[in-house]
Amino acid sequence: MPSTNDLPFPVPAGRFDQKQEMFKRASWDEKIRPLAARFYREVDYREDDGYRKIDYALRNASWNLEWGAALGNSRSNSGLYAWEGVPAKIQHFVETGGPVTQTPAAMSRAIKAAAGFFGADLVGICRLHPNWVYSHEYNLITGEHYPLEVPAGCDRAVVMAVAMDYEAMRSAPTGVGGGATGLGYSQMAFVANLLAAFIRGLGYRAVPCGNDTALSIPLAMAGGLGEASRMGLLITRQFGPRVRLCKVFTDLPLARDRCRPFGVEAFCRTCKKCAVHCPSHAIPHGEKTTEGPSLSNQSGILKWYVNPENCFSFWAANRMDCSTCIRVCPYNKPGGILHAIVPAVSRRTSLFNAFFAWLDDRLGYGTEVAPARFWGRF
Repeated sequence: MPSTNDLPFPVPAGRFDQKQEMFKRASWDEKIRPLAARFYREVDYREDDGYRKIDYALRNASWNLEWGAALGNSRSNSGLYAWEGVPAKIQHFVETGGPVTQTPAAMSRAIKAAAGFFGADLVGICRLHPNWVYSHEYNLITGEHYPLEVPAGCDRAVVMAVAMDYEAMRSAPTGVGGGATGLGYSQMAFVANLLAAFIRGLGYRAVPCGNDTALSIPLAMAGGLGEASRMGLLITRQFGPRVRLCKVFTDLPLARDRCRPFGVEAFCRTCKKCAVHCPSHAIPHGEKTTEGPSLSNQSGILKWYVNPENCFSFWAANRMDCSTCIRVCPYNKPGGILHAIVPAVSRRTSLFNAFFAWLDDRLGYGTEVAPARFWGRF
């Protein structure tokens, strides 16, 4: 297992218990349960654009593969994210012979090609630090709480990012924006499941994961996909924070990527657009700290801590998830010259960061777009 010394960012001193994660607390914490009931169960159809039945139907359908078949938000090692006891009632293809043996560099190229073919927009490879694995799992299906371990030897991680629809996300925090999030989760399961099957076909073990089993953001950082941000999400060079992350752990020998910072931390110190526009005031305006405001934070390292209770309270009031922070982030742009200039310059100097944030506002990026625009594009 790697030490913390080969990473340019801190690693927690211990492991986080998944039971304390906000969406797990929604199942057992009496303080959070009423919020969960409002968000998941109390439909609030309105005439407002983005909150009509058609918008709810879009949001709910986009999640269907995740909640109906993937089960990554419910428990590890199940559904499309299963790595043990995968049913083989109908076996169409037979694979024989020993494991494929190529150099780690060649196998890494093959893995990235396959992941991109299956639908991943970004792919990175790193070692799995043991402190990124949850100490315990809280099983939403059974209500059980038990220790969690990744199979021994599966200490290489293939981390993948799936980009969410830019135009739909511009309508956050409505049902159309929520649809972009749900579709991202369903696509995560599709991509991770197929890549895990590909690795098994090569003769190695594969553990596909969504939000379950281990922390995704530090894995993505170690794999060179991006940097942590003020809003608590990963910022990628290509899509900003508009991505969803999945991963596959394996014992397949692979060449590792390295963390590639490009100036996000310095930009976040100046920008603060996510904190200014956050409707729940969950994102801090100040400096980094080592203590989070909630038991759902993994305290102990210096970073910006989002208040997940404030965030989920807004979700409950809105009856939709939010993603306003993603929408307003200056790194969230479609492809183009301006999108390329900001990370290219901020990687080298922070002198122009305030100007870039000001220009982002003046050009109207991050402004909420009416969901009717989404429905009219097809």
